[in-house]
Amino acid sequence: MTRENTLSHPSADVQPPRGSAAARDDAHAPDPGAAFRKVPRTGVIYVSVEAQKRGFGFGAEGWCNLGQGQPDTGDLPGAPARVRHIDIEQADLDYAPVPGLWELREAVAGLYNRLFRRGMPSQYSAENVAICGGGRVAIMRTCAAVAPVHLGHFLPDYTAYEELLDVFRRFQPIPILLDPDKGYAFSTEDLRREINGRGLGAILMSNPCNPTGKAIAGDQLAAFVGAARGLGCALLLDEFYSHYVWSQDPEDEDADPPIVSAAQYVEDVNRDPVVVFDGLTKNWRYPGFRVSWIVGPKHVIESAASAGSFLDGGGSAPMQRAAIPLLDTDHTLAETRAIRAAFQPKRDLLVRKLREIGVRFDLEPEGTFYAWGNLKDLPPSLRHGEDFFQAALDRKVICVPGHFFDVNPGKRRMGRPSRFRHHVRFSFGPSIEVLDEATDRLAEMVRSAR
Repeated sequence: MTRENTLSHPSADVQPPRGSAAARDDAHAPDPGAAFRKVPRTGVIYVSVEAQKRGFGFGAEGWCNLGQGQPDTGDLPGAPARVRHIDIEQADLDYAPVPGLWELREAVAGLYNRLFRRGMPSQYSAENVAICGGGRVAIMRTCAAVAPVHLGHFLPDYTAYEELLDVFRRFQPIPILLDPDKGYAFSTEDLRREINGRGLGAILMSNPCNPTGKAIAGDQLAAFVGAARGLGCALLLDEFYSHYVWSQDPEDEDADPPIVSAAQYVEDVNRDPVVVFDGLTKNWRYPGFRVSWIVGPKHVIESAASAGSFLDGGGSAPMQRAAIPLLDTDHTLAETRAIRAAFQPKRDLLVRKLREIGVRFDLEPEGTFYAWGNLKDLPPSLRHGEDFFQAALDRKVICVPGHFFDVNPGKRRMGRPSRFRHHVRFSFGPSIEVLDEATDRLAEMVRSAR
């Protein structure tokens, strides 16, 4: 064997003789990876990695990413100017407090009071707010503080919930299936029945829902909060898409921006078991800032801050300080109006063109910037979300197969195909030009499969 071959195959000529003591030792040698489990990728990470195998990457030409979980972060007509430079104070070179900068906590509380709690006797304060380094961190801190209860979660819902609900084993995740044939409707009576029948101590849900776009608002959201209050069940509400609500005419300049939050229906901010999560990621279109918050009763915030002290250590001080002026009421409302005006046409175009190629919708998106498509009417080779996804990659279009949203913590529901295997989530976060090009390519893909 040459030296080159030896270097290429370093174990080729160093195997111990079969039956020797060394061979027996090797046979019983510990597995160096035995201490670690394989952590599954979330849907967006999975599709990005698969696309990268085919040349997708930052700045790659020709790709249409309808799988992205972030909105267009550029300038929008009528929106406040984008933040592109940040001044860093001397104090911000130190660690930020784990609960967040006090000034930002005050700004968050003040915004919620101005938008949702005018004239109400119970008001949020800085002590009702914890600042975190992104949405997952906010939910993770809160999950770490949940007692050993039955925690309900809906199917389908946000892909990252699967691991978040599994890694903290103090509580028992309980799935609640929403019916596609009923447009994922879930009444207050349904909620009461689940809480009482399953003995739920908490429920985690996104509202508006990622991926279905279902939005619970107005009287129904008020009734949900009332049921939680009356039955003593904590509502953990992921409101990261609460400024993306499509219930109003975008041409109606006099209409208030349709911002949805359960905070509007809380009676006592320190007693009602309502915790909301939000941040700059989606609603202010600054995903790179990684600034999020938890709003809830003081005792929940204290526990979440304690969890943060060992989970993540706190967020970035400079980014938190840069967030404070963005929470001015006028700034927030101007940004929300600009989102409504820019994203409604994108929603309408995506839904219309997907319908034309045979994708149907159990529910047209009422919120978020996602369209949850049902593929059952497409040619057989494209009816499975994974097959559709792989075929779309051939045309440099990315989407997310629906099975990723069939949240299954610990993979306890084994041996059954996903109920959402015929669904795909399409994002209208990208520009309208990208959406137009992507749907043209998908239309050609479907024609070729017929």
